[in-house]
Amino acid sequence: VEFNASARAKTQLNELGLVPSTESAGVKSVLSAAAWTYVAGALAAVAMLLYYLSLLSNR
Repeated sequence: VEFNASARAKTQLNELGLVPSTESAGVKSVLSAAAWTYVAGALAAVAMLLYYLSLLSNR
């Protein structure tokens, strides 16, 4: 997992001139949202694991 991927992507997009300066804030927002999907997925996986462990312990 690359924790700095969003910051690096934003830098690369700006350096390559692929994002106009007027859209820089939007790009940052979208990349941040994309990064948070990984956090949400990890939390969901942990919650599911805890759920199944609780089912097994109640047997």
